[in-house]
Amino acid sequence: MADQIPLYAVRSAARANRKRAAYYRAAGPGAERPNRYQLEDESVHWDEMPLMMSEDGFENDESDYHTLPRARGTQRRRGLEWLLCGGWKVLCASCCDWLINVCQRKTEPRARTVWLGHPEKSEEKHPRNTIKNQKYSLLTFLPGVLYEQFKFFLNLYFLVVSCSQFVPELKIGYLYTYWAPLGFVLAVTIIREAIDEFRRVQRDKEVNSQLYSKLTVRGKVQVKSSDIQVGDLITVEKNQRVPSDMVFLRTSEKAGSCFIRTDQLDGETDWKLRVAVSCTQRLPAVGEDSDPPIHESLSIENTLWASTIVASGTVIGVVIYTGKETRSVMNTSNPKNKVGLLDLELNQLTKALFLALVALSVVMVTLQGFVGPWYRNLFRFLLLFSYIIPISLRVNLDMGKAAYRWMIMRDDSIPGTVVRTSTIPEELGRLVYLLTDKTGTLTQNEMVFKRLHLGTVSYGPDTMDEIERHVRDACPQVALVQWTESVGLTLVHRDLTSMQLRTPGGQILTYSVLQTFPFTSDSKRMGIIVREESTEEITFYMKGADATMSAIVQYSDWLEEECGNMAREGLRTLVVVKRSLTEEQYQDFESRHAQARLSVHDRALKVAAAVESLERDMQLLCVTGVEDRLQAHVRPTLEMLRNAGIKIWMLTGDKLETATCIAKSSHLVSRTQDIHVFRPVTNRGEAHLELNTFRRKHDCALVISGDSLEVCLRYYEHELVELACQCPAVVCCRCSPTQKAHIVRLLQRHTHRRTCAIGDGGNDVSMIQAADCGIGIEGKEGKAASLAADFSITRFEHLGRLLVVHGRSSYKRSAALGQFVMHRGLIISTMQAVFSSVFYFASVPLYQGFLMVGYATVYTMFPVFSLVLDQDVKPEMAVLYPELYKDLTKGRSLSFKTFLVWVLVSIYQGGILMFGALVLFESEFVHVLAISFTALVLTELLMVALTVRTWHWLMVVAEFLSLGCYVASLAFLNEYFDVTFITTVTFVWKVSAITVVSCLPLYVLKYLKRKLSPPSYSKLTS
Repeated sequence: MADQIPLYAVRSAARANRKRAAYYRAAGPGAERPNRYQLEDESVHWDEMPLMMSEDGFENDESDYHTLPRARGTQRRRGLEWLLCGGWKVLCASCCDWLINVCQRKTEPRARTVWLGHPEKSEEKHPRNTIKNQKYSLLTFLPGVLYEQFKFFLNLYFLVVSCSQFVPELKIGYLYTYWAPLGFVLAVTIIREAIDEFRRVQRDKEVNSQLYSKLTVRGKVQVKSSDIQVGDLITVEKNQRVPSDMVFLRTSEKAGSCFIRTDQLDGETDWKLRVAVSCTQRLPAVGEDSDPPIHESLSIENTLWASTIVASGTVIGVVIYTGKETRSVMNTSNPKNKVGLLDLELNQLTKALFLALVALSVVMVTLQGFVGPWYRNLFRFLLLFSYIIPISLRVNLDMGKAAYRWMIMRDDSIPGTVVRTSTIPEELGRLVYLLTDKTGTLTQNEMVFKRLHLGTVSYGPDTMDEIERHVRDACPQVALVQWTESVGLTLVHRDLTSMQLRTPGGQILTYSVLQTFPFTSDSKRMGIIVREESTEEITFYMKGADATMSAIVQYSDWLEEECGNMAREGLRTLVVVKRSLTEEQYQDFESRHAQARLSVHDRALKVAAAVESLERDMQLLCVTGVEDRLQAHVRPTLEMLRNAGIKIWMLTGDKLETATCIAKSSHLVSRTQDIHVFRPVTNRGEAHLELNTFRRKHDCALVISGDSLEVCLRYYEHELVELACQCPAVVCCRCSPTQKAHIVRLLQRHTHRRTCAIGDGGNDVSMIQAADCGIGIEGKEGKAASLAADFSITRFEHLGRLLVVHGRSSYKRSAALGQFVMHRGLIISTMQAVFSSVFYFASVPLYQGFLMVGYATVYTMFPVFSLVLDQDVKPEMAVLYPELYKDLTKGRSLSFKTFLVWVLVSIYQGGILMFGALVLFESEFVHVLAISFTALVLTELLMVALTVRTWHWLMVVAEFLSLGCYVASLAFLNEYFDVTFITTVTFVWKVSAITVVSCLPLYVLKYLKRKLSPPSYSKLTS
């Protein structure tokens, strides 16, 4: 794991502004001002220079300077200009951040005194030990759900419209005409939220009701998890969940230790070793007084975290933190609520429809001549044309998303795929950047022992068949133990304090374990101090990454060279070293180490300093190289994604040489493609020169380390991102998890394109949550990434089909569905406008009551929703020709251009239907209603058929079901239609004529367009 490298935004101008102010205030009017360069440091000096300069000490004149496109200007806006040109956003964001920090200010952690077995003696109040995952309470459920719905413009608009019908002067129809659709939408949402909330409450109740044994002066008593208090002595059995954060006091295991599983906490599948506090483990019974008092330092090894599982033995612990103060709860953060680009685009179109609604109403009032209470007429027109904005839009889209989720999870070609965020399936079809982890994502995370170098002799693949046979498909520690046994060195016994080895000659070597230093992400190494019982020799062994170990070993002329050779072969290296200690040296270290462990302040730093005092002049023993093989079908999957127009960035914590080798072997970078390795930079000047060098390269992949990335982002964020985005591939090595997430946000901010992050480990969670679309792989490192992601897959090769098939079809289907629902509202609003215009701009509704409700539901809903089954090409064709995916990133399926086409179609059809009915009716006005409404329903059904590209049997069923429902309902619509008239031949031919005139030209235009300018997919299906 790479160091936790902090990232900085582009250098703030605050310091330069202060110096500039000092420059202008240096003296009074007319006084000589100091030289500006005396006030500026090196960073300000670099700001005044163009980015592209000579590498020979910046000695060329200005004619040789070249600047990057859209490079940062040297002049900054000031005053009112800055405020109007975006400064107000900065001020608002700063104020909001300040308010959030004030409201969420956390209390400083304080030391607490815990009375073992006597929680009632504690003077402090601690939170209850309850797990609470529900979003609402009984009082906040309904207000909370309603707020979440009405914060959307669409629903809030219809709420205002519906409420206006309680005003007699504004009432234009039956109440249920407006309240029934709105009530249906709210009922579906409330029922769905109630079911989800009930499930959350049930899960919480089940966990909080688990019984545990509590030790008291009267013996063991059973208590619920929610009744556990700080200071309680709790017994946790094997395979039982730890109910709270506890200090590990005692175990039934003779070794005084146990293992816990943390996969439910951090997703890691390997077991963690925990050690009981030595003084309490030695006591005959927990709770006995100790005289004299014992002072013993505690470490992370003495803790049991809430929500972990005891994997071995029975343990007894004292509760230290409960409820919301536990580690698991405090580390839980609510991920951002992701909104798809399609939803944002539809929201913009909805606002455009609202403006059109207002404009149309104003025009009608203007043509009316502003007579009488014109403002009341204006509002009535707003109500009459309110169907321009369809309330069923969000319902149809949400149901479509549910259908896409079902299709993805039922696809046998990508088994095990789980959709965890069902609101953004269309995002899978709009991706431009894919940011992927390496280990466990592109590779199998199964280490194969390939090379062993001892300085004078090197064992390679040809000489290590035996090693490879034992090491394959096993974790490295177990594999090495198995291999040593196969060559005659057997591990006979191992516990916390000793180990025994059997040599090939049958001799037993006994070692006492004096100290162990576990691996941490900061140290990147682990060590052990042992004493050989027969010789009393004390030896300190250590293994770790070469970048860390090279600084603490004695000089070696082959270490760096051999590590580089292994890295170029794609191997991950591990350096093993040792140091012999005298008894005096060890006793001195032990006293300093024990003193550091007892420190109350800065304990971790003091312990690390004590250990580092031993890490000097270490003797190099060997260097090992293991291979992490590529996953199956990684190469064709990456090639498919590149052909689909997706740019792939690999972010890894491995060293530069290993990352470069994997990038080549996976064909992320083709073997004929140039690679620009960004040289290490430490300051602004070096970054300036290296960016200039990179600027001259064309069509080459970029490989950059985390350290260099930090420096460049500090000073040249915009320039670096712009250059990197022009590369066919980018490899960032030695990246920390924080850097991975920061790179995702950089791409989002600078390119405004959709990003996707994929990984398999807990260190990828921040990157996955920051991306517009996060995908997790259930791998060797656990389920942390999979559980935090929006989509979960089992193998990297499934990503290709997930994007080019399901992502593409989801986006195209939702785009067609959304625009068709809008068309359905636009056409009836056009008919209302024509009707009002003919009848002297009267604000009288054309259709009332059940006709409006039925038109939006049973008469047209099923065929329109059946568009979610439409497909332009077969899935096999989409996989074979991933280039079809490229067109989606341009957003041509849903844009203002396509929306305008649907508006024109709606105006044409609405005008034809209304004018045709007015022209053909003879005696009674009720005949106009019957002719126009029947032709409207038939037109909608035919338009669905016109839009469909590939018929599904359910589409045919939906068409005939809707038509049957309408024909059957005619017998019950006496209030609106003349039943006698609708059974005549005259009614039939008039409806047929109007319907043909409204639809036939569109069919002809569609046929001509496919012949003269066929879409790309039609060339594959012909």
